[in-house]
Amino acid sequence: MAANWPDTQGGSPDPAGKLDLSWLGPFATLLGAGSSAFAQNRAGEAQREMYEFNARVADFQAVDAVERGDVLAKRRRRLTSQVIGSQRAGLAAQGVDINDPNSSAVDVQADARYLGELDAITIQNNAALEAWGFRVQAQDFRNRGRYAGMTGTAGATQTLLTAGSSLLMAKYGMGKG
Repeated sequence: MAANWPDTQGGSPDPAGKLDLSWLGPFATLLGAGSSAFAQNRAGEAQREMYEFNARVADFQAVDAVERGDVLAKRRRRLTSQVIGSQRAGLAAQGVDINDPNSSAVDVQADARYLGELDAITIQNNAALEAWGFRVQAQDFRNRGRYAGMTGTAGATQTLLTAGSSLLMAKYGMGKG
């Protein structure tokens, strides 16, 4: 239905002089629905962006965990070498042949080397497990972000469809009596 606007030339197309504002209610409904749909979509997108940022931070933490594990494992190996060197010096000072394959000195050094390497491997394994945890967390953030984006879009779509169907039902009298 077209709005009847007052004639600016002094006359009025509407003999009663009333302005037809019946379009204002549906227009306000559509405007409100559009605004709400935009806000829902934007909120979902903002959440998705926040989750993606958190995922990138978790990725960085995973890389950092592995790098820290490598540094600590190298430090452990260096410390093990120093311990073995101290053992060799102490045993040699006591007159023990530190290179005799049949002596306990070789066994002591081998045990120290073995335990030191076991510690280094344990450090790297723990770092790998920590990194894995961060990678799982990053994937979880990405999944949540995708879901948040889809939820925002679905909410916006639902708002628009609900508003449209309400207007159609009001216009065509569906659902009455």
